[in-house]
Amino acid sequence: MSTSSNRARAPSAQPNAAKSPSAADRRIGQRVRLRRTAIGLSQEKLAQALGITFQQVQKYERGTNRIGASRLQEIARTLNVPVASFYDAEAQAEGSLTAVLDTPESLPLLQAFTTIARPDLRRQALEIVRVLAKVKA
Repeated sequence: MSTSSNRARAPSAQPNAAKSPSAADRRIGQRVRLRRTAIGLSQEKLAQALGITFQQVQKYERGTNRIGASRLQEIARTLNVPVASFYDAEAQAEGSLTAVLDTPESLPLLQAFTTIARPDLRRQALEIVRVLAKVKA
């Protein structure tokens, strides 16, 4: 009898820890959502292009499910961005452009803002947002 087949394996400290989504997984999912919405692609269309269900795309975007490396390559190709754009280390810095754009409200706010044709109204809208930012909830 071989001793190698009878050897006990060292127990792992947290056997499922590697499979649980992390904060990084959630940020990557947010960036997928941000890019998808920026180019006007629905979850259904992205799912169709990837050969998965739109529910799976939802889970990726929420960070509920981790995105594997090969799937992330497919997503990047479909969204026409480099894979590295999902790993932007700058996004972790508070106030960085990527961190700001990672919020769900940012893209609709920016889209609405750019439709304001009059410069004076854009300045007033910006001032309103600045005042609201100072209000303590």
